[in-house]
Amino acid sequence: MTQSKIFRDFASFSPLLQIWKGSNNTIVFTNGCFDLIHHGHVDSLQESAALGTKLIVGLNSDKSVRMLKGENRPILKEMERAAVLAAFECVDAVIIFNEETPAEIIAEIIPDVLVKGAQYEVEEIAGHDTVLNNGGKVERLDLVEGISTSELIERIKKL
Repeated sequence: MTQSKIFRDFASFSPLLQIWKGSNNTIVFTNGCFDLIHHGHVDSLQESAALGTKLIVGLNSDKSVRMLKGENRPILKEMERAAVLAAFECVDAVIIFNEETPAEIIAEIIPDVLVKGAQYEVEEIAGHDTVLNNGGKVERLDLVEGISTSELIERIKKL
């Protein structure tokens, strides 16, 4: 079941997206590296899903994570991370992207709602202009305090 939610590119996902859009679903998009899943990720995924009827998660590829986080990341490979995300009932699709930001995939999907953490201003969120210019909205979620993948890695190193 989870494999059917994972897409390596927009072309393979597009037919399903067209069905969803034709059925008047509210398409929500969020993205991230999701390297080591923690309760902050769970919280943000559930909150994102509650903003619409279909949640698409843009997942940074291994190459993309290395660009953002350095050569020692990711901890888990992209298909492992994708499988964990796809296992969540609230996640309807996972699309892997290679770019540093998901701006290109957002321009192809044109979601109704774009979600990111509140640490970003709307203007700093990749794809915000595409979503707003197409009548959608950008939501910023408060993050769970005191938890991040980078912090988890540091705690593990100290064990």
